[in-house]
Amino acid sequence: MDARPGGPVAKTSAQPGRAGEIPKDDLSAVGAALNLGPLTRHSSAVRVRLLMYHGTLVHMTAPLEVERIQTGVRMEKRLLKVLKAVAELKDMTLGDLLEGIVLHAFEGKSAFSPQTLKEIEQFRSIYGLTLHASDSHRLKERK
Repeated sequence: MDARPGGPVAKTSAQPGRAGEIPKDDLSAVGAALNLGPLTRHSSAVRVRLLMYHGTLVHMTAPLEVERIQTGVRMEKRLLKVLKAVAELKDMTLGDLLEGIVLHAFEGKSAFSPQTLKEIEQFRSIYGLTLHASDSHRLKERK
């Protein structure tokens, strides 16, 4: 990222009188909270932080009540390890992760961002998961 004055980051920073402007009084609190030291309205750190958080707002709707049941699903060992690692990475339960994957699959959508897919590839490597979607109908349990 280019945080120099006039660079791409500077062009996206808050401007006086525009929505998203950080009042001068709040800059020291922002700097302290982000462990960046004292900040001014023109600090590179302010511009970088504003760019990083631009567009990350998730529009939440009212929660949907569902009835969940306990299930005893058997699954390939390395696949389960990767799923647990992804759930931990995303700070969610394994059940919530599986629900999300299945709901996305039912609609023909990917449940993961490109960044998460990269992280999943790392987990696959760590846990030795070499299975692919094309293997799904050929799996047979060891006895």
